[in-house]
Amino acid sequence: MANADIGLIGLGTMGSALALNIAEKGFTVAVFNRTTAKTHAFVEEAGDLAARVVPCETLEALTEALKGPRAIILMVPAGDAVDEQIRALDPHLDAEDLIIDAGNANFRDTMRRMKALDRPFLGVGVSGGEEGARHGPAIMAGGEAAHWDRVAPILTAIAAKYEGTPCAARLGENGAGHFVKAVHNGIEYADMQLIAETYGLMRDGIGMAAPDIAPVFAGWNDGRLASYLIEISAKVAAAHDAATDGPLLDVIVDAAGQKGTGRWTAIEAQHLGTPIPVIEAAVAARNMSAQRDLRATLAARFGTEERVDLSMDMLEAALTCGKVLCYTQGFDMLRAAAQAFDWSLMREDVARNWRAGCIIRSAMLDDMAEAFEVAPGKTLMEAPYFADLLAQTIGALRHVVVTASGAGLPVPAMAAALGYFDTMRRARGTANMIQGQRDYFGLHGFVRLDNGKTDQHGPWADD
Repeated sequence: MANADIGLIGLGTMGSALALNIAEKGFTVAVFNRTTAKTHAFVEEAGDLAARVVPCETLEALTEALKGPRAIILMVPAGDAVDEQIRALDPHLDAEDLIIDAGNANFRDTMRRMKALDRPFLGVGVSGGEEGARHGPAIMAGGEAAHWDRVAPILTAIAAKYEGTPCAARLGENGAGHFVKAVHNGIEYADMQLIAETYGLMRDGIGMAAPDIAPVFAGWNDGRLASYLIEISAKVAAAHDAATDGPLLDVIVDAAGQKGTGRWTAIEAQHLGTPIPVIEAAVAARNMSAQRDLRATLAARFGTEERVDLSMDMLEAALTCGKVLCYTQGFDMLRAAAQAFDWSLMREDVARNWRAGCIIRSAMLDDMAEAFEVAPGKTLMEAPYFADLLAQTIGALRHVVVTASGAGLPVPAMAAALGYFDTMRRARGTANMIQGQRDYFGLHGFVRLDNGKTDQHGPWADD
């Protein structure tokens, strides 16, 4: 019988967790995996929830198990695998059946698919990892409002809740949902890098051991830095390794992995002409972390660092300042994309969507949502609350960056945040020299400051 409320294809870690979440919320979900054994194993391990799971061995069986008009979630790896799955599924669907790509797709692929497919389609970003997918992720959708409305009862039911409000919403047209997810991941890279640099200053600059660092992060999590990433950083620093009878953190290889979404954010920022230097620094830092042999060689040749005298209050303020500037850049990128792609995306809606469930959930996001409403169309740095917070903490960021740099301690994301702030607060910059150079070697022209005349040239144009 066709009694399943929604279908799901792909029973990897995230797909399995999401399917169980759907079943737990009282919906019947039909599931399919290319490997049939995995489908049956999933049902066997579902326990009491198995009663609301319909295992399907073929795509035809999956579609026959669903109520019409059908809605099917794809949880397969981004890229060619999504296109292959759509081609295999499409012949079994009716014209009004809805496909939901809930993987980490590039938003440009989502826009291409929507244009090519003659059927309803949603691009949905899902954040929160396995734990979020299982118990409540943040869900960021892009597509037509009517298509979102069809599945909103299910997706809002399984989403994380912030004071009772679901962190699930349609944030704009076509690729908007996957774009927001990419920017989320870019901010995630930057936030993690800022925390890692702060940890490095405590470990290498001050000489603190991991068990001593853990309570510092835990204390910060009770204040304005309260967030999921600070919370888990305290737990990671506190973790004990039974094999060495020491801190687990000390035996973790210092090479960061990445799945590419941070790079996408950096690439798209260049296309949009939007500065996100903290995110770019974080992506570069992950790339440099992978070059462990070269780093060891250069450490032996040039030495490393000196000790520094920095207080925990100073580090907390510097990290706060870097975080605000990082989020500023991410939200400015969202505003630029909304204008470039004609999306109805609102930054306050995104901020509220990120308040629970996602990796970058933070106590600051509620204030950010309010700030965008108080100062619509403005950058976060112009909003009264965050302008005051930056004024209070920028001195600490400057002191930490200068001190760390003087001692040879790497703080690329913090330094990028400081450089961004100093560049953006300078009314008269130095690009006039660049324009003069461009005109000298290429006669590109410049605008005069005194009278506003355009397409002007220097005396070298007559040579």
